[in-house]
Amino acid sequence: MEPRTPFPYTSLVLALISSLALAIFGLHPVAAIAVLIVWVGSLFLAVEQPPDTSSKRQTNGLNTDSMSQLIENAQSPLLITKRNKVLVANKVSRRVLGGHIVGQDTRVIFRQPQAVALFGSNRDGTAIVKGLARRRDIWRINRQSIDENTAIIELTNKTAEADISRAHTDFVANASHELRTPLAAIIGYVETLSEDPENIDSETSKRFLATILREAQRMRNLVSDLMSLSRVEAEKHEEPDETVELRSLVLRAANDAAGAERKDRLKLDLDEDLRVRGDTQQLEQLVRNLVDNALKYGREGSEVNVELKRGPGGHARFAVRDQGEGIPSEHLPHLTRRFYRTDPGRSRASGGTGLGLAIVKHIVERHRGRLDITSKPGEGTQVTVRLPIMQEDVATAEA
Repeated sequence: MEPRTPFPYTSLVLALISSLALAIFGLHPVAAIAVLIVWVGSLFLAVEQPPDTSSKRQTNGLNTDSMSQLIENAQSPLLITKRNKVLVANKVSRRVLGGHIVGQDTRVIFRQPQAVALFGSNRDGTAIVKGLARRRDIWRINRQSIDENTAIIELTNKTAEADISRAHTDFVANASHELRTPLAAIIGYVETLSEDPENIDSETSKRFLATILREAQRMRNLVSDLMSLSRVEAEKHEEPDETVELRSLVLRAANDAAGAERKDRLKLDLDEDLRVRGDTQQLEQLVRNLVDNALKYGREGSEVNVELKRGPGGHARFAVRDQGEGIPSEHLPHLTRRFYRTDPGRSRASGGTGLGLAIVKHIVERHRGRLDITSKPGEGTQVTVRLPIMQEDVATAEA
């Protein structure tokens, strides 16, 4: 309900005095009363008139103050424009584009040809612009008219979707390349053996067949790792609910990774049995991947240290340390990327797929843990995984 204008009692008194004065100075009493009636009537009309709204911001009946309050805390950047000039910009849009945009022409703010064409045509529609807030940003602009001169503009950040799409494209390209290389070798050797089998001696045949077998195993390992990575990524938002005893799991998985021929290189230092909420199969894969990497890339015959300790803050600390050549510091941030290799030739020669640490990273993330990789050239590399211990075990230890 709108407030009423206070009744003008002072003006009413003034009207009575003026009418009386007119009568005293010779104006006919009827005429004086008529003047009084007209004057008082105008005062009543003024009281009934709604208060002046000229101080409020109005746009063809649209109260922009109310609109500003309505959109201020929206999650998406929103602008209200009149004849392409910004009247209202909510908090998110001011953070993305700057507070100075209020009052500016939208064609000056966005500048890209697609946006200029959209706003210049004064029509509803969408446009895609790049580099709006940062160089690689991608935004979709959606313009919808409110009336003939006024419109609302919504901005949607599409950068993450574009990054995911690009990552998927790169992944498919890399996976195709990794599969095509051994497949080409297999086809080449098979064709050679098939063309003139009578003139190929047994030693050459054996060498060719050994190569075919090695490349086929490489393809099998790659397909297996691709399937593992896909499964781990699909389950990464599902928190594991099994109770896993880490000591027995690490002992079993580390010995499996080493095999009989490399078992003597393992140096195990496993603390008390620590329990975590986890996925047994994935945790075994994590241990096998890390131990196998350390054995492959450590110096020939050198020891690989495998530790399981109770760490601070209610965490189990699992660490694998080799005595290899180490990894230069510029490579460390990229080691968990798919198909990333510091030495591609050596990795392929040792049977690596380039996916082992990517799988480890996703497994650690699913188990709400933390992964750290440290290395010094010439001294070796250590990979440390910290997993939260079950709360009842933490309480027992603190007691």
